Amino acid sequence: MDSQRNFLLIALAVISFLLYNKWHETKNPVPSTPAVTQTQNTLPGTSTSNTGLDPVPAQQTVTSTGKTIQVKTDVLTLTIDTVGGDVLDADLNKYPATLKSATPFALLDDQAGKQFIAQSGLVGPQGVDLKTSERPHYKVATDSFTMAKGQNELRVPMTYTANGITYTKTYVLKRGSYAVNVEYDVANNSGSNATVGMYAHLRQNMANAEASSSFTSHSYHGAAYSTADTRYKKYSFKDMKESNLSIDLKNGQGWVAMIQHYFAAAWVPRDASNTDIYSRTVGNYADIGVRLPNKTIGTGQQAKFDATLWVGPKLQNQMAAVAPHLDLVVDYGWLWFIAKPLHSLLSWIHGFVGNWGLAIIILTFVVRGAMYPLTKAQYTSMAKMRMLQPKLQAMKERIGDDRQRMSQEMMALYKTEKVNPLGGCFPLVLQMPIFLALYWALGESVELRHAPFFGWIHDLSAADPYYVLPVLMGISMFFIQKMSPTTVTDPMQQKIMMFMPVGFTVFFFFFPSGLVIYWLVSNIVTLIQQNLIYRGLEKKGLHSKKAKS
Repeated sequence: MDSQRNFLLIALAVISFLLYNKWHETKNPVPSTPAVTQTQNTLPGTSTSNTGLDPVPAQQTVTSTGKTIQVKTDVLTLTIDTVGGDVLDADLNKYPATLKSATPFALLDDQAGKQFIAQSGLVGPQGVDLKTSERPHYKVATDSFTMAKGQNELRVPMTYTANGITYTKTYVLKRGSYAVNVEYDVANNSGSNATVGMYAHLRQNMANAEASSSFTSHSYHGAAYSTADTRYKKYSFKDMKESNLSIDLKNGQGWVAMIQHYFAAAWVPRDASNTDIYSRTVGNYADIGVRLPNKTIGTGQQAKFDATLWVGPKLQNQMAAVAPHLDLVVDYGWLWFIAKPLHSLLSWIHGFVGNWGLAIIILTFVVRGAMYPLTKAQYTSMAKMRMLQPKLQAMKERIGDDRQRMSQEMMALYKTEKVNPLGGCFPLVLQMPIFLALYWALGESVELRHAPFFGWIHDLSAADPYYVLPVLMGISMFFIQKMSPTTVTDPMQQKIMMFMPVGFTVFFFFFPSGLVIYWLVSNIVTLIQQNLIYRGLEKKGLHSKKAKS
């Protein structure tokens, strides 16, 4: 197999990969039904969780029904409703909504048609969040809380008293952290036992979930969960409409999340064995959450419930510290075991050079350098195959159409000449997973969002606005073809090979700049390696400049 056919295989593999992404988008369409304001006071149907717990309320209002308060740290700005204590808005202060925008990115948002909020409450016989119309009106000392300079922790207590029971809901935020602890303290002075349990879920308007899979991105937009037995499992809006989740976290380890490109929100229950994961849809809203088991509180006693709300970018190290496997929401696909180390290496390089574009260039040289033995074996095998072409042609003319005999004599010739006919294919097969894994690693790295390179490239996660990088990539691909010797004589194959750089250039018009930089630099490294390998082969008599023509 010669290098031209290898390039054809690469093209087919990449195009197939992109077509798969598009197929995945059409297989999991986003619902387009209009937003509704339907309310229900029980779970759809009448079933309860597999822990035997009573259901959580199916709908709390998704617009503020009371006074709101604002809570601000160095990285987060939250808007909390005093009715129920839900988080209606979460702005990420370090991440602008668009490039060079003064407006922060809003991960949680209570705007009509865009609802994505984090709700939590207490249910059970003495729960205060059983019905929409009877959610607690919490009292708060002030309308705004701001983390002061030098302050490392900010606590936001909210209190409500009914029937001799005091319910205190406290948000605990820490400097530099996107993990928000939500604590419930229940003090029972009612004169009799009280039984309550906590729930926490994420609610999203499904019409707001844009189709994330495309020809340039494989990102998933939907729900996911984790248990001790299942480290990471997607549960799409389509899945949620077809069946409600009910999974018992027997050892209390697990979480639920709503994820999208670069960002995620998640609920992590704390110290609660037999917590139940649930999901449901109400009209056009989808919920995924956790239901902690009930606790019976004797009169004069107190009980505590708590869970952690992650609301922020997909920062792997921080997420892994919040909960086991929470970092897996950074979706590297089935090649995660390659992509994750590549991302770690990229981050390590960036720590030295301080520029993500430059880090990608260095990473490309490192990866292609590590694969140099494979590349050399590939071209050496191709050169040996070219040397056998005259003998193979003479054999074909001598044997004619006897395919069985032709196959036998070809294998004998390969054995005599010590040539592996698949020697040019195996290195390519081994390289493709690395190429695709790096594609995923770069595409899922929130660090590249709005990260500048040099000159006109102000955002490595966006396409080149002037198409300079894709054109350079196409030119480099053309030179690789010109340098590569070929025995292809079929006119159709020749036309395909001539068109391939143009086709790839058009594809890369829409790719993020960071990915195009990788492919461009990879092609440049290929040109350098080809030149070195061919010079070595010429010295051994395995390659001639005449063969290049």
